[in-house]
Amino acid sequence: MAYFDVASSAPLHPVARQALQASLDEGWADPARLYREGRRARMLLNAAREAAAEAVGCRPDELTFTPSGTHAVHSGVAAALAGRRRAGRHLVVSEVEHSSVLHAAEAHEAAGGAVARVPVERTGAVVPEAYARALREDTALACLQSANHEVGTVQPVAEVAGACRAAGVPLLVDAAQSLAWGPVEGDWSLLAGSAHKWGGPAGVGLLVVRKGVRFAVPGPADERESGRSPGFPNLPAIVAAAASLRAVREEAAAEAGRLRGLVERIRARVAASVPEVEVVGDPERRLPHLVTFSCLYVDGEALLHELDRSGFSVSSGSSCTSSTLTPSHVLRAMGVLSEGNVRISLPLGVAEEEVERFLEVLPGVVSGVRERLGAPVAGPAGDVSGGGGELVVDALGKRCPVPVIELAKVIGDVPVGGTVRVLADDAAARLDIPAWCGMRGQEYVGEEPADGGTAYVVRRRA
Repeated sequence: MAYFDVASSAPLHPVARQALQASLDEGWADPARLYREGRRARMLLNAAREAAAEAVGCRPDELTFTPSGTHAVHSGVAAALAGRRRAGRHLVVSEVEHSSVLHAAEAHEAAGGAVARVPVERTGAVVPEAYARALREDTALACLQSANHEVGTVQPVAEVAGACRAAGVPLLVDAAQSLAWGPVEGDWSLLAGSAHKWGGPAGVGLLVVRKGVRFAVPGPADERESGRSPGFPNLPAIVAAAASLRAVREEAAAEAGRLRGLVERIRARVAASVPEVEVVGDPERRLPHLVTFSCLYVDGEALLHELDRSGFSVSSGSSCTSSTLTPSHVLRAMGVLSEGNVRISLPLGVAEEEVERFLEVLPGVVSGVRERLGAPVAGPAGDVSGGGGELVVDALGKRCPVPVIELAKVIGDVPVGGTVRVLADDAAARLDIPAWCGMRGQEYVGEEPADGGTAYVVRRRA
């Protein structure tokens, strides 16, 4: 089985396993105690903190270990906002942040705070000037990921951090996806990471708070971890997390070029071998191991199941793979096709043969899923004369990609200049129908309210 989903969670690194087993025997005591076992535990904790701080690029006393990356984000956002409450209650985030950041923003909004959500370009990156314009006099905190979890686009953190510094606003960086590849550049103020993303054990996160950043932890006080993360630390897991981060960094330096080449091969071969596909994310400013693409007329859940049967573990941002039936907020913000979405994130040391086998299997899998759904096999044909005319496609109650498939089947039945109104109540249609128009050279006119859903109007141009 080829595991291509390290962006979700990386397998436990051998160094992490060794460190975890060794520290189970040595690091079980309370590191706050003065007796021998406590001193030994304290030495292990200090060494782990120094190793992690060196990898991040901060002072050891600025780094706190937390129970998870999500906990680091939530506590970091809440405490930074509380520490800056005199400055204001305005929070700035990008539209493509990890759900942990967006959930923290929603909680802040529910408590009476204000949130500005900065849009992104089609590549998934924010424009630094647009981000800077979102900052206000009452902005207490800004948040920006170092690299996107779903499409791999690297964000202009250094430029945004400079704008935040000029405005006197601290910037919190979610670096969960990028820490394995190197420290985050720029004059950021706070940083969060998650050990299971780089091959450490689950249940360990880290939060960095630079000296001078106002930080007031809500809730009861605790004397551990400088009061920033309450509770007894999972010392064996912390030691394993720090050891694996150092080991992964050494391997990543040698592997980055090879993995980038494999990802470039995937990007090119998928676009050439799979009809009606959109490879998304920035082609240059991206993580070296991650690539995402979307396939027209494909049910994402069916595609993932078929790839699993073929021996490949991959992820997806398609609406049909989630319980909410809404497409990924990242793909939605980018304005790209969401149906049939596949995310490939290659592990360190992945064999080139596994990537080749995936590229050989994928076209047949996509074709099979499309055939079962009754998708069109060629572009629209029919009357090409000018004139009016309109068709209505009732796709109410049907999940994407069915509304798009039905649109593709009938677009050739109206003359050039004629329109098709697609009635749909699936949230993904709002994203996938305009994306289909862009890929097929048709004109997306817009949407209108309709009984039971929305009417998406498409004009035939060719």
